[in-house]
Amino acid sequence: MPSHHALRALRTCSITTLVLIARAAAADVSSLPQDLTARIDVLDQAVVELRRQLATAEQARTDATAHAVTSGATQGSFKLPGSSTSVTVGGYVKLDAVFSNPSAGTGSTADLFLQPNAIAVGPGAGDNERSQVKFGARESRLFFKTSTPTSWGDAVTYVEGDFYGADGNESVSNSHGLRLRHAYGALGPLLAGQTWTNFMYVPALPETLDFGGPVGQIFARQAQVRWTQPFEAQRGMPSGQWSVALENPESVFAIPGSAASFRADDDRMPDLTGQLVLNAQKAKVAVSALLREIRVDSHAAPAATGQARGAALSVAGVVPLGGKDDVRFALSAGNAIGRYSNGFFPDGVIGADGQVRLAKQVGWYAGYRHWWSDAWRSNVVLSSASERNPAGTAATTNRSTQSAHANLIWTPVPRTDLGVELIHASRETEDGQKGHLDRLQLSAKYAF
Repeated sequence: MPSHHALRALRTCSITTLVLIARAAAADVSSLPQDLTARIDVLDQAVVELRRQLATAEQARTDATAHAVTSGATQGSFKLPGSSTSVTVGGYVKLDAVFSNPSAGTGSTADLFLQPNAIAVGPGAGDNERSQVKFGARESRLFFKTSTPTSWGDAVTYVEGDFYGADGNESVSNSHGLRLRHAYGALGPLLAGQTWTNFMYVPALPETLDFGGPVGQIFARQAQVRWTQPFEAQRGMPSGQWSVALENPESVFAIPGSAASFRADDDRMPDLTGQLVLNAQKAKVAVSALLREIRVDSHAAPAATGQARGAALSVAGVVPLGGKDDVRFALSAGNAIGRYSNGFFPDGVIGADGQVRLAKQVGWYAGYRHWWSDAWRSNVVLSSASERNPAGTAATTNRSTQSAHANLIWTPVPRTDLGVELIHASRETEDGQKGHLDRLQLSAKYAF
């Protein structure tokens, strides 16, 4: 079959030839027989018709291109028909098989990933929950991303969810609710919506099969308005970026004599976060700061009133060690970490006099990733978090927790991970009660 361009050239040549013949013949029409003159008229009309058909075909091809799905501006994306917006759809499907001794909690969510709050403490803790088995695919994830060029830079939107929403029926359907993880838009340096807190340096998170991760990490997603400004290396200083954000506040309190914490929902000032990221050769280091007002009033807790302002600092980073190996770390300290520390600590403690008091808290982790080959890698991650509670704190309030993760991950083909992980974790409360958890996890992850 001749190509589109060949057919187009042939039509053009035919039209040109017909036009030349017609013009030559028309030069002395008076000397030609009447029937030949009529044929030339017919030929002229044929030329006009051919030109019309060719113009119609070209317009049809233009219209079809405008409404066709084409490749987007980034790898794996496509453009919406008739627009400059690139769309990316992705995510993964993941199955986790968890074997715990004892089980960390009684709910299906707690059994699928490490939650230090759920580790049973005290003599005989968890004796009736030994050798528990749990299978689940709730970590499976789906995201949509768009990018549209504008005179102010790219306008980006991102929406992501997983299935750690409301618990479903495990007896028959095993359905689980879709949960919002991220939903934000960004135009140049300005971001608005829900995503990771600016107090957290995401690239430094270690690779674990366990969805919960190390106990000493900073880990929170929430609504915010953020400004991010990159800068170039100059005067001996490395390149990097700085960012500031106003984020959704939430105060979680421990009450004397009560085993449960409660959320006050009486916040009046947003949390303020700032972060400075430096690119030191191949290493990346981030210094983050957090300022908060932690508040409660008598409507939330009888005889409780007041607020306290607190702060925290965090240093996190990624350091290459040669080849593809690296070390990832984070160290955080302050009296306002609270719920930002994987939800393990309360933000404040209400004393017997009803006043708000803040506890000094420290959390850290260090992880080493080693590549045995292009298809095999391992991670070892150690972590701890602790706090010094004020006098009068409830005996059941958390004092410290530790965790250790060690895994082996095989990637037989791109975007497919099969792995095994060993986990050990412990928890201690204010009254000295202790508990521990040992876990074996098998995972299969298929990304798209």
